Amino acid sequence: MSKNKPGDIEVKTFATHHVIVQPNPLRKVLRRVPDDDRDDPVARAEKALEGLSGEFKNWMTIEADRLSAAWDAIRNDGFNEDTRGELFRAAHDIKGDAVTFGFPSAGAAANSLCRIIEHAPDLAKVPSDLIMHHINAVQAIVRQRTKLDTAAMASELSRQLRGVTDEFLTRANRDRPEHLEAILAPSIVPAE
Repeated sequence: MSKNKPGDIEVKTFATHHVIVQPNPLRKVLRRVPDDDRDDPVARAEKALEGLSGEFKNWMTIEADRLSAAWDAIRNDGFNEDTRGELFRAAHDIKGDAVTFGFPSAGAAANSLCRIIEHAPDLAKVPSDLIMHHINAVQAIVRQRTKLDTAAMASELSRQLRGVTDEFLTRANRDRPEHLEAILAPSIVPAE
């Protein structure tokens, strides 16, 4: 009878049951580190992010400009699958990157815009001012980041946009009550 190789599945048989033991392929790539090794990969990652932090404002400015360009395309060509998708992707990217880049209120405003795009039954019937207010909020938060008093104002602005968005979506989806529960799920607006 041949012995099992380390990469084989092993079946242990007992009186009342069987236990299947699968090989662990990670053992081949795992490197044991001595206890006296003080390397902290999280600290290294945070230090690398800190080194890049000078670029964060530039990156957010580029993302905010992309959002504005997507809105300009909608104003020129109207809502279609491509323009809607680009507006959503631009807002979604800001929502995802904003906290890491130090702009959590811009992320909250972008999140509110994503909610409109996702949950409005007909985007063509969404007041253009509502979308424009979200885009202007993101632009203002990103551009005015250097002022000390902007953090509280930006957070309040994002909170108010969320309230207006929820009110609009509630009215727009009044005939779809099963949809309202998902729309009005609470979200956390991070503080700056």
